Amino acid sequence: MSELVSINDLHKNYGRKKPIFTGLNLSLESGKIIGLLGPNGSGKTTLIKLLAGLLKEDSGHITIGGKTIGHESKAIVSYLPERTYFNENLRVREVINLFKDFYADFDEARAYHMMEMLKIDTNMVIKKLSKGNKEKVQLIMVMSRRAKLYLLDEPIAGVDPAARDYIMQTILTNFDSEASIIISTHLIYDIENILDDVIFIKEGNIVCHQSADSLREEKGQSIDEMFREVFRC
Repeated sequence: MSELVSINDLHKNYGRKKPIFTGLNLSLESGKIIGLLGPNGSGKTTLIKLLAGLLKEDSGHITIGGKTIGHESKAIVSYLPERTYFNENLRVREVINLFKDFYADFDEARAYHMMEMLKIDTNMVIKKLSKGNKEKVQLIMVMSRRAKLYLLDEPIAGVDPAARDYIMQTILTNFDSEASIIISTHLIYDIENILDDVIFIKEGNIVCHQSADSLREEKGQSIDEMFREVFRC
């Protein structure tokens, strides 16, 4: 495995509020599905947005695939935000066409295949879809890119339980061995069986970064049980 993400001495503040990160260091390998787990306000979404190039660090250095955050890194990163952002008046197939035109690595055939598997009518207008189906469409768009790093912020929060297994399988089967996926979620029970690595983050600090299997073996608990124990109020 080679290093895909390198974060060195990262500092990030929001205005005059207390710092989010004060000297964060993190190295992530390629070919991994990584759970980024922590309570609200722990820094998960901020870290994801920094990696996506939507926020700028105050100091420190981040590289993805050896590229400093910017135009070149964004070309190899596929980002799923917590909230849907599509133009509600577009049809699903029009969204597919937009992604095909905008992203050189977008796989149109893969997108249509996943739409069919999740029974989403590509002639439907986005605003007429249920909340769950809107989220499915957005996830399909993100996973239809041939990216090196996928950043998924709460990818199954609004999806019905019956579709979660298929979506997890979709995530598993739609990235190659040179890519990695970072999944931020509160629904740990639903995703922990696909995780290679786990990062517990609390108040901007990484309190654990370890292989999911070795962590379960060491603690004799599920990742979900460990999360509840570490972050018990």
